Amino acid sequence: MHELPQTLVNGLTLGALYGLIAIGYTMVYGIVQLINFAHGEIFMIGGFGALTIYIWLPSGTALSLALPLMLIGGIVASVAIATAAERFAYRPLRGGPRLAPLITAIGLSIALQQAVWAFYPDAKKPRSFPQFEGSSFEILDNLHIQRGDAFLLIAAPLCMLALGLFVSKSRAGRAMQATAQDPDTAKLMGINTDRIIVMAFAIGGAFAAVAALSHGLKYGQINFEMGFIAGLKAFTAAVLGGIGNIYGAMLGGVVLGIVEALAIKYIQDIPGMDQLGGGAWKDVWAFTLLIVVLLVRPQGLLGERVADRA
Repeated sequence: MHELPQTLVNGLTLGALYGLIAIGYTMVYGIVQLINFAHGEIFMIGGFGALTIYIWLPSGTALSLALPLMLIGGIVASVAIATAAERFAYRPLRGGPRLAPLITAIGLSIALQQAVWAFYPDAKKPRSFPQFEGSSFEILDNLHIQRGDAFLLIAAPLCMLALGLFVSKSRAGRAMQATAQDPDTAKLMGINTDRIIVMAFAIGGAFAAVAALSHGLKYGQINFEMGFIAGLKAFTAAVLGGIGNIYGAMLGGVVLGIVEALAIKYIQDIPGMDQLGGGAWKDVWAFTLLIVVLLVRPQGLLGERVADRA
């Protein structure tokens, strides 16, 4: 049990990563009722955008100086792909059968993954990503936080709170709420719903880029396949917390990350369950948690039950 605090911190950092990606899912779904399964690849492209900026910088540039430029490069790449996907892949299907944009999202996900595999230099194998130099931060003698994890633990709540304030206080945020509630009435009130939807995709893309940069700093490498599992876990987190709820997405991510960390560390120590622990089973326990929560509370942890319209 003396390792429990460290395990919880590891789960918290993993959950913060899931939460950042999940906010992109929940933003888009909350406004257009679309599950954007290509969001994981938008996250992946943000990582390669950040890496590209670092490669372009003069050799020996300190990571602390390169980090803002890498963040901007990642955000530009992710937002460009996210808004292009909305304009050319999803907007023409708006108002059509609900299955059409879902299939399109899956196809777009595969296309983006293969495009990076085929055209980005040396993307067929994992690319090394810069990491902070120096030892980890030590707290209370037995609790260590890596520098990349510290960046993630600071960035995730700041991004979430900034988005929450933007949505609740700004004029554009209130327009997003109106569009989510009733897009037809929002149009009658003079709101440009197309612009609001593009804004939602752009915000989701920006958050995915922050998550991708954090992922690279945490693990020291990125690859063209990293968006698939991360996107699936983030979607699980969004549903777990209550899809359409910003704070629910982050809460779902944190809960999911902590459960994964605890399962990896302790499940194998339970008598008779030694074969069900370790990293190979972490995805099983994550989706088991989702099933249990949906059976008990179908709307998610922070979601609101919505009555069917007559």
